[in-house]
Amino acid sequence: MDARFDIVIVGAGMAGASLAARVGAQARVLVIEAEESPGYHATGRSAAFWTESYGGPQVKPLTTASGPELRRLGVLAPRGALTIGRGGQEREISDFAETYGAVGIDVSVLGRAEIAARIPDLRPEWTCGVLEPSTCDIDVARLHQHYLAAARRAGVDLWCRSGLAAVERVSGGWALSLADGRHVGCDLLVDAAGAWADPVAEKAGVRPLGIAAYRRTIAQVAIEPAAPDSLPLVLDVSGTFYFKPESGRLWLSPHDETPSTPCDAAPEELDVALAVDRFEQVVDRRVRRVEHRWAGLRSFAPDRLPVYGFDPDDDAFFWFAGQGGFGIQTAPAAAQLGAALLLGAAGGAIEPALFAPGRFRRR
Repeated sequence: MDARFDIVIVGAGMAGASLAARVGAQARVLVIEAEESPGYHATGRSAAFWTESYGGPQVKPLTTASGPELRRLGVLAPRGALTIGRGGQEREISDFAETYGAVGIDVSVLGRAEIAARIPDLRPEWTCGVLEPSTCDIDVARLHQHYLAAARRAGVDLWCRSGLAAVERVSGGWALSLADGRHVGCDLLVDAAGAWADPVAEKAGVRPLGIAAYRRTIAQVAIEPAAPDSLPLVLDVSGTFYFKPESGRLWLSPHDETPSTPCDAAPEELDVALAVDRFEQVVDRRVRRVEHRWAGLRSFAPDRLPVYGFDPDDDAFFWFAGQGGFGIQTAPAAAQLGAALLLGAAGGAIEPALFAPGRFRRR
């Protein structure tokens, strides 16, 4: 055996890096990453926004609790979000505002004139909306690098190109064989593998939870006239698109959720075309060209809530997965909660039972 650690974390994306930064000073920690560099998959392909309504009311406490640290780190920039509806969708807009206002989010219902003042050349069928002024852009790369650096300062080892090849449950922990030929032992194994969370569990002989991967597409486009920097993040109340300005260009998504096996996701031409078409149905502006397109995998547990905690059938296997499209905006609070559970320390104000992996076994 080449080395032994207290904790091995599988995955060096935002989840694994943020958790390692929290626990590295209290234990000997190794993070293993299958790719050549950390953050290659979901973390490196994020739409890069922080909005308290995203993920639903039960995720909102994690997002809100993450805000102070994200601001302190200087990775948030004001953007605002506007969720819009067509004529006849006033009830949906009202319900959206009522739902998120009830959990403490600052929201305002706007009429046609007010949303048209914020979205230039808005087509006439879009008549109502909800403004969420607290929404910000996130500098995802800077946040990820912060956690990697903090983990390194805490003494955490990071091994890239070291995917998990085989796992054996042994007395007192785990014996791991890595793709680079090394062999390590550990007391606790943490599954922060994103779309690969269930396959990692299966290698460890732990029953999977049904965490499924879904492809999400984003296209960077140039439009005519160009989008103003003041444009908010614009979302459809029916969940069929969102778009936002980015460095003089526009990022569009058809808000697709296409089931996928864990893989290096690539965008489909049809999904890019849908994104462009849906954008042009919102504003009377032409997409001149698609400059860049990409896709990432968002992974969800069956109830679409994250999974944090020890597996109910094996107290040496810890789940830190199922973080969907909100894993980056909730990273500080999730890492704090995960570290408290992993180390047996006192937690914060967020109730961990809602996210415990045992909720699926009880069903």
